[in-house]
Amino acid sequence: MTGQQLPASTLAGLLGTWSDDSGPAYRSLAERLRLLIADGRIMPGARVPSERELTDALGVSRTTVASAYRELRDRGYLVSRRGSGSVTSLPSKVEPELGRHHAPWIDTVGLYDFTCAASPSVPGINSAVAEAVEDLPLHLATPGYHPQGLPELREEIAASYRARGLPTTADQIIVTAGALAATAIAVRAMTQIGDRVLTESPTHPNSVDTIRRAGCRVVGVPMSPDGWDLPLLEATIRQSAPRAAWMVVDFQNPTGRLMSAADRQRLARAFARARTTVIIDETLYELPLDGQEMPPPFASFDPQGVITLGSVSKSFWGGLRIGWLRVPETLVARILDARASLDLGAPVLEQLVVTRLLRSYRSVLPERRAALALRRDTLAAALRTALPSWRFTLPGGGLSMWCELPEPVGSSLVGVAQRNGVLLVAGSRFSPDGGLESFLRLPYTLDPDTLRDAVERLAASYESLTAGPPLRRTAAMIA
Repeated sequence: MTGQQLPASTLAGLLGTWSDDSGPAYRSLAERLRLLIADGRIMPGARVPSERELTDALGVSRTTVASAYRELRDRGYLVSRRGSGSVTSLPSKVEPELGRHHAPWIDTVGLYDFTCAASPSVPGINSAVAEAVEDLPLHLATPGYHPQGLPELREEIAASYRARGLPTTADQIIVTAGALAATAIAVRAMTQIGDRVLTESPTHPNSVDTIRRAGCRVVGVPMSPDGWDLPLLEATIRQSAPRAAWMVVDFQNPTGRLMSAADRQRLARAFARARTTVIIDETLYELPLDGQEMPPPFASFDPQGVITLGSVSKSFWGGLRIGWLRVPETLVARILDARASLDLGAPVLEQLVVTRLLRSYRSVLPERRAALALRRDTLAAALRTALPSWRFTLPGGGLSMWCELPEPVGSSLVGVAQRNGVLLVAGSRFSPDGGLESFLRLPYTLDPDTLRDAVERLAASYESLTAGPPLRRTAAMIA
């Protein structure tokens, strides 16, 4: 709600049950408002209701609202101008780990960080870098710009698709500076301002932000407890006629669900009938943790209507910042034209490094998968012991677990857990349309001992938050 008036009735609904009787009412109100702003459910620049309007909507004293607003102004979350009302803001030293995105510049020493679903580098990167440096002089005599990517890297990526049964040439590969950059390029190429883009809910929040920054309207389709609701997806495709769709069908982030081959075929047909371009994020494809056979690529079911993006950020290391697009031949020129307005190519040295890593990935990834499987099982066991009321489905791969809490207290738990040394992202951050307050994403990328300690602190935080009278569930807080 950036730059718009936030009606008092809407804000009251977002606040839900905010009074916890643990201190002055104005502090409880201020804290709940702060969490909503820091969590991104109220965007910076939104104009909040006047003190009188919010007093009437909440049924509290004018002093309570005035004091809460004053505390928010003192902490930098509210800016007031005479005659113009008050708008939300983020302080210069805001804690973005409260929900907006992973913030690597935040000092996390002594804290357990559940905000980022990414692992340290795999073994072998140092050797790959050394080999790449030896080959770098061959490229120094050139300008160094490769809008489509180094030919040798594109061939390695194309070969990986052919090995999965999807015919692909190097000319169909466009190397990018990571998966998020690939998303931005594809969306810019295939949509215009105001177009609808369909996606799952919950889903990866930074990708949703990228789609919206391209001027598109996001159509979120809720997932069911068992995964994708195919009838609902088909109905939404018919009714909304989205220009494009962005989806994660391999260990979906954050739910960890894997779409079956039959569902991929059925959904691909629905998109083809609607002439919707499908952008499939395969960032987590290489991380099956139970030895299961992976379904065919989504693009196998509609080779001309699907753009596939990949990355080495989750499988090898995020610091390499190398991703790619696999594009139907008829769209390559269009994608490259869109890319030219964003950047002129990915770094040459990193492309050389990734080329070598891809040639040896069969010897590197089994160790990565085994370590993640151990950490996943450790986290699951710790949750079952310390937080038995929390519900989750053990994911078959990927990097995170999607937990359902008995009460819609996700955003409140973020603040309490932070004071106990645990950094979280509320489930509402993963919803394109708000809600999901009863959910949390917990990555299992920390080492097993750290995971156990973090869950103990998380359990203590949850107990302190939910102790006392049962929370009243409200329609505004329940996903």
